[in-house]
Amino acid sequence: MGPTAAGKTAAALTVAEKFHTEIISADSRQFFKELNIGTAKPSADELKKITHHFINNKSIHEEYDAGQYGRDALELIHELFKKYDWLMMVGGSGLYIKAVLEGFDEMPEIDKNLREEIQHRYRELGIEWLQEQVRNLDPDYFASADRQNPQRLMRALELLQTTQQPLKDLHLKKKAELPFEVIKVGLTVPREKLYERINLRLDAMIASGLFEEARQLYPFRNLNALQTVGYREIFDFMDGFYGYEEAVRLLKRNTRRYAKRQLTWFGRNKEITWFESEPEMVKWLALRMPGKL
Repeated sequence: MGPTAAGKTAAALTVAEKFHTEIISADSRQFFKELNIGTAKPSADELKKITHHFINNKSIHEEYDAGQYGRDALELIHELFKKYDWLMMVGGSGLYIKAVLEGFDEMPEIDKNLREEIQHRYRELGIEWLQEQVRNLDPDYFASADRQNPQRLMRALELLQTTQQPLKDLHLKKKAELPFEVIKVGLTVPREKLYERINLRLDAMIASGLFEEARQLYPFRNLNALQTVGYREIFDFMDGFYGYEEAVRLLKRNTRRYAKRQLTWFGRNKEITWFESEPEMVKWLALRMPGKL
C-alpha cells in the first residue's frame, strides 16, 4: 500500500517475481481499459512479466464499486491459493483494499426519485451544495472524503438520506474472517520527495499524451469512472473554465492532495509496516517468510 508515485508497482513486481506468484491490483482506476496514461498503469512489458489481475478488465461504461470488487477479488484469491502459497495485492485505493480484507455490509437500495433529485440539485446548485449537505449529515465522513468528486459525494448523500445514519455504521459491522494470513506493508518516501515525484510524473504523462487521451474521453466525462483527479482538471480546461497552464497546475496540486489523503487513510491502519525503499521492504519480507525470497 502507499500513496501515488511512491514506487508500489516496481516494488510489487520485484516481490512477485521472487515469490513466483501473481499480482492482484487494488487501484480503482486501473480497472478501466479506456484509461491508460492518466492512471499510471504498469507498462505492457511489466504486465507480460508478471500476471496481473483487475487491470483493463472493465469498461468505463460499466458500473463497478468497492463492494463488487471485494467480492470478485476474494473469489479470485481463493482460486489462486489452490496454485500458490503467497499472493501479492498492490494499490493505493484504501477503500478497495478494505473491501477485500474486511468486507462490506450490503448497501441499501436507493430510491430512483431520490437519486434523480440529488443529481438535479447538484446540476442546479453545484458542488458546494453537495459538500454542505454531506458535511451537515456526516462530518466524520466529510473530513476524509474526496470533496471535489461529485459522484462520491452524491453516492454518500444518497446513503445518508436513505439510512439516516453515518456511513461508518453502514460499513464493516462484522469484520470478515479470512482463511489466510495477511501481511501489510506500505511504501512511501519523505513528503517533499513524494511531491517532487508527482510533479515529474505528471510532466511525463503530459508529454506522453495525457491531454490527447482526455480529449478522446471528453464525450463520456459525466461517467462515474471519469470523476477522478487527472481527468476532471483537463475536462474543465476543455470547457473553458481556465487556461492550459492553470490546468497543469491544478493537475499537480490535486494529485498531491490525493496523495496526502491516501497517507491519512493508510496512516490510521496500525498493522502496516512502512518502508522508504524497496530493498528494505524485500529484506524485511525475507525475514518474515524464510525460504520464499
